[in-house]
Amino acid sequence: MQYSWKNIPRYIRYVFVQTLYLFLLMVMFRAIFYLFFFKTTITDHAAIVKAWNLGLRFDMRLTLYLMIPILLLALITRNKFFTSKAIRNTNFIYFFLVYLLLTLLYILDLGHYDYLGQRLDPSVLRFLAKGERADNARMVWQSYPVVRGALGIFIFMFLVYRLQKATWKRFAAQPVIYLRNWPFTGYTIALVLLFAAGIYANIAYFPLRWSQAMFTRDNGVTSLGLNPILYFASNLSVKGDTYNLEATKKYYPAIASYLKVDNANADSLNYVRTIAGDATKPKLNVVLVMLESTGAAVTSMYGNPMQATPNMKRLADSGVLFKNFYVPAISTAKTVFGVHTGLPDITSVKTASRHPKMLDQRIVMDQFKGYDKLYLLGGNTNWANIRAVFTNNVEGIRIYEEGMYKAAKADVWGVSDYDLITEASSIFKEDNDKKQPFVAFLQLADNHPPYTTTSGAGDFKKLTEKDIDKNTFKKSGFVSIDQFNALRYEDYNVGHLIDMARKDGYLDNTIFMFFGDHNCVLNPYSFMPLPEYELATGGVHVTAFMYSPKHLAPQQITTPGSLLDVYPTMAKMVGIPYKNYTLGVDLFDSTRVNDKYVFMLYLRNQMPYYALLGNHYLYEINMVNSTTALYDLTTDPLKNIQAQQPDTAKSLDNLTRSFYESTRYLMFNNKK
Repeated sequence: MQYSWKNIPRYIRYVFVQTLYLFLLMVMFRAIFYLFFFKTTITDHAAIVKAWNLGLRFDMRLTLYLMIPILLLALITRNKFFTSKAIRNTNFIYFFLVYLLLTLLYILDLGHYDYLGQRLDPSVLRFLAKGERADNARMVWQSYPVVRGALGIFIFMFLVYRLQKATWKRFAAQPVIYLRNWPFTGYTIALVLLFAAGIYANIAYFPLRWSQAMFTRDNGVTSLGLNPILYFASNLSVKGDTYNLEATKKYYPAIASYLKVDNANADSLNYVRTIAGDATKPKLNVVLVMLESTGAAVTSMYGNPMQATPNMKRLADSGVLFKNFYVPAISTAKTVFGVHTGLPDITSVKTASRHPKMLDQRIVMDQFKGYDKLYLLGGNTNWANIRAVFTNNVEGIRIYEEGMYKAAKADVWGVSDYDLITEASSIFKEDNDKKQPFVAFLQLADNHPPYTTTSGAGDFKKLTEKDIDKNTFKKSGFVSIDQFNALRYEDYNVGHLIDMARKDGYLDNTIFMFFGDHNCVLNPYSFMPLPEYELATGGVHVTAFMYSPKHLAPQQITTPGSLLDVYPTMAKMVGIPYKNYTLGVDLFDSTRVNDKYVFMLYLRNQMPYYALLGNHYLYEINMVNSTTALYDLTTDPLKNIQAQQPDTAKSLDNLTRSFYESTRYLMFNNKK
């Protein structure tokens, strides 16, 4: 075998060795992912092995793609490959750049997966948006070991350089083997066939495709079966956000009937509903509190075994708890846009707040006549271009952001939540003392990496791993003690807000609405009524409750509710007359108990879906291949029953598509 290997020309053997090196690099990162980041509900060992098999084939494909330039150079120059200084330098520079780029991308992928539970995709480019790079860079600096990481990369690249240099010298010192034309042609054909077979990577009519990795319903197994760089590249070709007027008109009757629009017209595409005011209702203050990364599953009201949110539970038990409340999509910026515009942010790469043509919207908050309108954020409102959502659409809004508070910044996200609430309460008190009703959006941020916590009033204490039961913690879904403490700190600050409202005298004439912007990344959990971890709806199922001890009796509402419903509901509660131009409805509308649906987007097995969820059914449409499924949430929520109930599936298909197409249309055509 050694004699046969030595008889192969050294430039061909060099290509084989370099191919092996690159492949082993990718295998190394795959092993790191598997050992430190991989989590799954699948217990079938064969599924894990299959994912590894697919993943290694994707790794081989990427390796061969990257080796094509070196293969061509070696076959063209043949024995001159090791005698030319220019070729040597080109070779070193190429491999150095390839190894550096691969290392950086794999590290970015691991960080992206750790943060969002998803492999690298083009949406990561939003973090490079102009005006936000500095904030995102500071978040990375404060959340991750950047210096140690950079040092590790430097050492690794130095070792790569030494390996490359030693490999070149070893092959350059070996004897030259001259080939006649026909033997050389044979080697060339064999190499081309080997590379083609490796890139094809499948014993089937079609080449290996990334959709093959989605052979289970489990995101972890799917992620293991993908190569993140190839997956990223394959998704770069997504089409720009736009709308389809013909499709909007086709499905308009379904959404018009569902929303009960004033004058349904498929030609003019009218979505307006006119809601009469009620002058007998007191003009209560409205405070909307966005709870960063606070899904339903992590809070005490939904049975999480760690019971991390006693203050939220106390308020929810004394107020109105919405057991099945969903946001349309996973992203803080998408939630801020969605709650204020009444439209799901269904943009594919950038968020709607970053899209100039989507920033002109007719919204309900602007119609709170006679109210002082406030937006309070601990950081800078240039984040995600979110300032424009308010200043462009809400006349006279007052914005409070970093630099306007007495407290110093705590981290990249601005002042701490405790300090933000303390200073916000003084602003609310000032309006209340003047008998000036106000509607305020208060955005918390500390339940987010780098998970900064303070001592608050001096009595907030972090827990350590020694303070908790590890078995209970494992069942709760939390991925780290820091994540757990950050949620406890957020709960502490929710209690602080109510204490301040009572102290500053506006509690009795204010309605508080608390809701999460999306769920956090969690380990597998199974204590919720639905298998939402497997369905992937858990990412958009968030905690939501109202509290107003003088005006709301305790109750639990199980009818599905949406982020889009918040402002229409609050306007109705305080008697404000308004026109609703978009897709939200009143959360307390008793006529919708049996036919209320919420629209959502989620990613399962790296595949995007849009869907409608109701009391009884979940209907979903795959955004890549248009496949559909119907699930009965009251029996077997993981079984597709579309074939057994075709009429129900058809009805929900029309309504789901009407939500989607109407959203796309209105994002561009709901201008003031």
